[in-house]
Amino acid sequence: MRLLTASIALALSFSAHAVEGMWQPHQLQALANDIEAKGLALDPKKIGDLNAHPLNAIVGLGFCTASFVSPMGLVVTNHHCAYGAIQYNSKPERNLLKDGFLAKKIGEDLPGEPTLRVFVTQSINDVSAKIRTGLPEGETVGRKRFDAIDERQKKLVKDCEKGGGFRCDVYVFHGGASYFLVKQMEIRDVRLVYAPAEAIGKFGGDTDNWIWPRHTGDFSFLRAYVGPDGKPADFSPANVPYQPKSYLKTSASGVSDGDFVMIAGYPGRTNRYRLAEEVNDAINFTYPTQIKRLQEVLGVIGTASKDRPDAALKYAASIASLNNGLKNFEGNRDGFQKFDAVKLKADEEQTILAWAAKNQPKGVQAYADLKALLDKARAVRERDQILNYMNNSGLFTTARLIYRANIERAKPDAMREYGFQTRDDIRLEGSLRQLDKRWDKIVDRQILDYVFSNYLKLPSAQRLPVLDQWLGVQGDSNAMTAKLDALFSGTTLGDLETRLKLFKAGSAAIEKSTDPALQMAVALMPMILELENTVKTRAGLETQLRPVWMDTRIAFAASQGKTLYADANNSLRVTYGNVMGYSPKDGVQMQPFTYLNGIVEKHTGTGEFDATKKQIDAIKAERFGPYAVNSPTGKSIPVNFLSDLDITGGNSGSPTLNSRGELVGLAFDGNYEAISSGWVFNPKLTRTIHVDSRYMLWLMDEVDGADNLLKEMKIVQ
Repeated sequence: MRLLTASIALALSFSAHAVEGMWQPHQLQALANDIEAKGLALDPKKIGDLNAHPLNAIVGLGFCTASFVSPMGLVVTNHHCAYGAIQYNSKPERNLLKDGFLAKKIGEDLPGEPTLRVFVTQSINDVSAKIRTGLPEGETVGRKRFDAIDERQKKLVKDCEKGGGFRCDVYVFHGGASYFLVKQMEIRDVRLVYAPAEAIGKFGGDTDNWIWPRHTGDFSFLRAYVGPDGKPADFSPANVPYQPKSYLKTSASGVSDGDFVMIAGYPGRTNRYRLAEEVNDAINFTYPTQIKRLQEVLGVIGTASKDRPDAALKYAASIASLNNGLKNFEGNRDGFQKFDAVKLKADEEQTILAWAAKNQPKGVQAYADLKALLDKARAVRERDQILNYMNNSGLFTTARLIYRANIERAKPDAMREYGFQTRDDIRLEGSLRQLDKRWDKIVDRQILDYVFSNYLKLPSAQRLPVLDQWLGVQGDSNAMTAKLDALFSGTTLGDLETRLKLFKAGSAAIEKSTDPALQMAVALMPMILELENTVKTRAGLETQLRPVWMDTRIAFAASQGKTLYADANNSLRVTYGNVMGYSPKDGVQMQPFTYLNGIVEKHTGTGEFDATKKQIDAIKAERFGPYAVNSPTGKSIPVNFLSDLDITGGNSGSPTLNSRGELVGLAFDGNYEAISSGWVFNPKLTRTIHVDSRYMLWLMDEVDGADNLLKEMKIVQ
């Protein structure tokens, strides 16, 4: 592929392509003319209103997006977003992942895993001045500056959450150039209502993941419940379905090639404004090493759970997540091989720096200082990466959570570590409750063995005395093996009641405990706190530098008559465009729709391409109902479709809306050729993959008999 020039690079970053941009709701009014020109039939000046349809029907799950589709709190999202709840309710003798689940009436639904939440955004307010004004400045105030920002954020959150029932957070935009306080209703009783069989919801498996053409029914339904008073409450049989202010109508006629579509959701993370050096680090270190480690960890879990159905079921969600991450990293690696992204970014930066030297010289110095700060982080990146895999150990994370929660609980709430305040107790306890469904001693031991064995291979300069002392090693692994044997044979944290009791036992009780897992947490906590301090100090310094650089970039864009959207950060965003295919290479044209006949063609009867018999029978008998269209091969039903919308992880489950704001599908993936668009957006290749509403309705109607849900929903033509 011909290398992109600097002028094209600037166009990719700065021009307001309708297909490019994850826009904050308050920015939409300025884009009204462009949105209307693309085909929106609603009032373009009102679609950014959080308290009006359709935005007040969009909800977050914390890791995915969803939307209300009935007046009785019915929520639709992706199958892979509900995967944890499905797995949590599965047993070898009742495998809901394999067979699917349908509650035929309200009250028959199943409780979601204990940390599952529905977040309904109430307000978004700019608090930049309250955070940024008067912060400490200088080369030695990194931790002091971090703590000052942390203190201000916590105060804003505390004031926002008064009265209960709400979750508030301060979101950082443009690297700290701006801050917004987001207030959300936190619904804690969320239940599983309907999930198609895995052969539908995950058809094609990891082979088809990120690949077009797709034929995946990636959707499931949840229901949000509240107390009889209408306020958020913990799970109780007395709870009632939440009645949202509005909900989405579901279209039975779908969309056609070229039609306007729009997504509102909670995209997780992009890196489009990172420096060229950071892109280079990703290409030459992060992706190659992470691919290797993910492959190895998946191998460890696979070997340790082989021929053990109970263990395999417990790690099903973890394996799905790790495999998704692996393919994402592989896609980024392969995508970067198609163009010189580092040169593209470097040329872009030189253009901005030349302008800044005359117009905003502080940006030039901030850029140089930011590069120097990045150099320091590279010295220990191998160690930090391998230690991060300790978080895949349920025993380690549980012991650490218990001890840290007790340490923090002894402090005034405002002084506690973020994530360990009083407001977090319910979530933390939920994590402890679900360990039984997500943990196996044999698998977990092999994960820690893998982590520590790789840690011991690190250069001495990257080793940590505290960890070495706990392992009892001075260069060999014999003592480590004995330590792990004692750890897993002696711990009592596999018992739920023990975990819950220890959660509020007090730090002194944890420190006196003879449980080897708690002893591990106590021994390693000084190391954990020191590593946190290093990260916070660096982050504090970065909040001095990156905002200045981003302010410079924003000013440069303004000088060109452009507006910058912020990188994704899991806050509510809107993106819009049209249904369309793409050409991944010369002579190849990807069509925007797939159809039911493609499922039959892919069906092998085994593994990832084993469609259900009911589905295959209905397709062969052409029982298409009112959802049929004229496909290239005759009457059929669209399964998945493509658009040029700009999304990323976290957008999974986002409702795809037509020009009238009706649900026509769910976003569930991107195309492999453009995975690297999280760093550099390419409008010619970047596509979003959606499950078509007509396929969803057909499955509910003809295959799974979910007529009760169809009656509850508002279906429109």
